Amino acid sequence: MLELGGNTQAPTGDLIKEVSEANFMAEVVEKSQEVPVIVDFWAPWCGPCKQLGPALEEAVKAAKGAVVMAKVNVDENQMIAGQLRIQSIPTVYAFWQGQPVDGFQGALPGSELKAFIDRVVQAAGGEAGGGGLDDAIEAAEEMLEQGAATDAAQTFAAILGEEPENARAYGGFVRAHIAMEDLDQAEAILNGAPIAISKSPELEAAHAQLELAKQAADAGPVGDLMAKVEADPDDHQARFDLAQALYAGGDAEGAVAQLLELFRRDREWNDGAAKAQLFTIFEALKPNDPVVLNGRRKLSSMIFA
Repeated sequence: MLELGGNTQAPTGDLIKEVSEANFMAEVVEKSQEVPVIVDFWAPWCGPCKQLGPALEEAVKAAKGAVVMAKVNVDENQMIAGQLRIQSIPTVYAFWQGQPVDGFQGALPGSELKAFIDRVVQAAGGEAGGGGLDDAIEAAEEMLEQGAATDAAQTFAAILGEEPENARAYGGFVRAHIAMEDLDQAEAILNGAPIAISKSPELEAAHAQLELAKQAADAGPVGDLMAKVEADPDDHQARFDLAQALYAGGDAEGAVAQLLELFRRDREWNDGAAKAQLFTIFEALKPNDPVVLNGRRKLSSMIFA
């Protein structure tokens, strides 16, 4: 049985609920202070939703109360869909402590749904079961964190030799090449991902990291951009460029702060570029990274204010 720290597990009858605009705050935002809430955005006419919905419900039930599920019909709750910028369905978000911490779009196979829920449980401080290759993946991740990107890439490649559709290893393989500054190879690997895992959160995260790495090549000097923003706080392009430069320089927290300020000043600027860039950074970082948790919390407070 999966358990979340000191949290109380939900009774079976409370695991899956239909949620509307009237009770979204109570059943998702507030409920996620106690237990992670998996939110399924769907519509009756959506074919992939009919495939994903029952499979996701079974995965939630299998977690035995470690997560709960909220189903949101976007046709009947268009305000929520608009606030969260739901552009296609099915879309699934995992909320923890009031903000989204993970998510995906489209239908996923059962194994990927379990991996998604396991990851959400772990981000919330719980424990989830793993597979025989988990230790090797953790070792490769540690190599990557310590700067041994070549060794990490070789380890990830060996894991994929045994399990070609291991999304964690595939995402790590891409990220290792990004760390080696071999962006063309990273993109080639990403484009060659097996269909079964091509939309997995691990590969979405790797894609986000690749996009940010490409942006870094064009980032301007932080000092010059900071001076422009200080001279004219309403120069939205300069603030956006400053966020890119800060992230390129390793200051993810500073980048998020500038993008949140841009969103506060004009959330619709450049077709919502600030929010889109925030989501790219959130996807690139680990779900439980304090920068992500704090950034999502602040963004949620602005959206739902």
